[in-house]
Amino acid sequence: MYAKGLTDVGKTRNQNQDAIFYSAEQVGPLPNLCIVADGMGGHNAGEVASKTAINCMRDYILDFNADVAWFIQPDDYLDLMINAAQNAGKAVNKMAEGNPNMAGMGTTLTACVVADGKITIAHIGDSRVYAVSQDNIKQLTTDHTYVQGLLMYGKITAEEARVHPKRHVITRALGIADTCEIDGYVIPLDDTKTIMLCSDGLSNMIEDDELKQIINSAGYAEDRVQVLVDEANNKGGLDNISAILVDIGR
Repeated sequence: MYAKGLTDVGKTRNQNQDAIFYSAEQVGPLPNLCIVADGMGGHNAGEVASKTAINCMRDYILDFNADVAWFIQPDDYLDLMINAAQNAGKAVNKMAEGNPNMAGMGTTLTACVVADGKITIAHIGDSRVYAVSQDNIKQLTTDHTYVQGLLMYGKITAEEARVHPKRHVITRALGIADTCEIDGYVIPLDDTKTIMLCSDGLSNMIEDDELKQIINSAGYAEDRVQVLVDEANNKGGLDNISAILVDIGR
């Protein structure tokens, strides 16, 4: 597999509150790891939250007890990732409580590992993971937003959800409390060619069919991820934009 990511401030924001991490190589006991985080909060707080969450999650995994790390199997990846995400949430929350300027800060966090014919995902917030095959694109995560709740209960249509005035209201995020509920997924890769992780600054700007077309276009992952960011900016760049492409390379 091969991974490449990019984050961009966009056209309307003064600072980039997104943060990313990606490695196609071993990260502690994990064979690879990709993370997208989209921070929220006052001046600088969102940027601090997203970077802190990613650094803490990565370090937790890197520092995982060496005496048992060798014993970790693919079935154990999800527990390790969720524990690492929860630990990151505690760190963000502690930092917020210790600094009035950062009170209430938090972040989305979406992480994945690709191994053993499966994708393992830990997720909170409204950043996303997509699986892209030659013919299809599928969102693998469920947004933790007010609008997603309306959509799930049939109160609005998908078309209405895309333009709803409260579509940015997040119902679950990392760090806003000492503990948080992290969603976990283990999904077969099947015919997936590419995995994409992204913040809502990308998914809100580009329709799924166009995402699929760009991701499946010829070229290296770094070229295609640049096209994704450029296209989101061409359409207005209303938020920070982050994307990671993971080419499975069967």
